[in-house]
Amino acid sequence: MLTRRIIPCLDVQNGRVVKNVRFFEDHRDAGDPLTLARAYEVQQADELVFYDITATHEGRSLMLDVAVQVAEQVMMPLTIGGGINALTDFRQLLHAGADKISVNSGALTRPELIREASDHYGAQCVMLSIDAKRRPGGEGWTVHRAGGRVDTGLDLIEWATRGQALGAGEICLNVMDADGTRAGFDLHATRAVSRAVDIPVIASGGAGKLQDFRDVLTTGEADAALAASVFHFGELTVPQVKAYLAAEGLPVRPEWREQ
Repeated sequence: MLTRRIIPCLDVQNGRVVKNVRFFEDHRDAGDPLTLARAYEVQQADELVFYDITATHEGRSLMLDVAVQVAEQVMMPLTIGGGINALTDFRQLLHAGADKISVNSGALTRPELIREASDHYGAQCVMLSIDAKRRPGGEGWTVHRAGGRVDTGLDLIEWATRGQALGAGEICLNVMDADGTRAGFDLHATRAVSRAVDIPVIASGGAGKLQDFRDVLTTGEADAALAASVFHFGELTVPQVKAYLAAEGLPVRPEWREQ
């Protein structure tokens, strides 16, 4: 059985890590990106994901400075996303030190970008990030872009399966209804995507307690769990989560240890 990954997510805005609820509510400053990255390396997180959460909406350039600084001082695998619209964006960030690139709105605007990046750099470098929200009637989920601001009307499962067919190496699913609420991951959406594709699925949005990680990795059938506020504000640590999962019989990276 493959080990389950625990991944801190750092949403960056104006050079600071921030956390919101459901993308737009309760804005909180969580600290300096490099300081947090160093702390998560000490905690032996499996990977780090950085998102520039307003790059697409504001039409700004890439977080090259963050990529360079973190890659120079942190040895964990590093994924960066936000404002990825062309193959040149992949090249710049990979050369700056990123291991994987997360593409969201850029792929929705031009799906061929996934194929181009996968063919050129390999599927292992391409993470398709999906922001989804449950339909008002409660039946299924639609995909949003521009940092969750625009409902594309595109069905979540259709987009996930198309992303895999185009060459994405994994999917990071963030369910907007749960994001930042600490009420638990959306197990139904995560399981639906996990069963629809054959590539790894990272669950994002809603972690609040230890049991939430277990539930999304078992009932939700996710391959990895991504979380932000519970880690940034000290409610839980990565070693605590891994110790709990190991005690529950779930395989985690063998090098985890309590700090």
